[in-house]
Amino acid sequence: QLQLVESGGGLAQPGGSLRLSCAASGFTLNNYNIGWFRQAPGKEREGVSCINPSGDRTSYTNSVKGRFTISRDNANDTVYLQMNSLKFEDTAIYYCAADSKVYCSGLLTTWDYWGQGTQVTVSS
Repeated sequence: QLQLVESGGGLAQPGGSLRLSCAASGFTLNNYNIGWFRQAPGKEREGVSCINPSGDRTSYTNSVKGRFTISRDNANDTVYLQMNSLKFEDTAIYYCAADSKVYCSGLLTTWDYWGQGTQVTVSS
């Protein structure tokens, strides 16, 4: 079964850090653009960050620029989202997605694979 698996979510205090991981089952991530998305209760899913297959192109939504860093380790077939200086408003379920054709598509339906999500809660 082809799927993505996120891990690393949890509870963090404001100003704290978490690192999310995205791994694939049944295929390799190396040829895919990878995106991180998040969905807070009552809100639409939004794009957070993207990275291209080689890792030399990245993008971030304005609210996380300077705080989050996306990276990939193709040798270990894993994509990471390092989240620093966490804020209450970062609380959401975080999803990773893979797209073989388009870099950082804004259309959720164009992404080939999605993970089940990992909960990130920022609370004091």
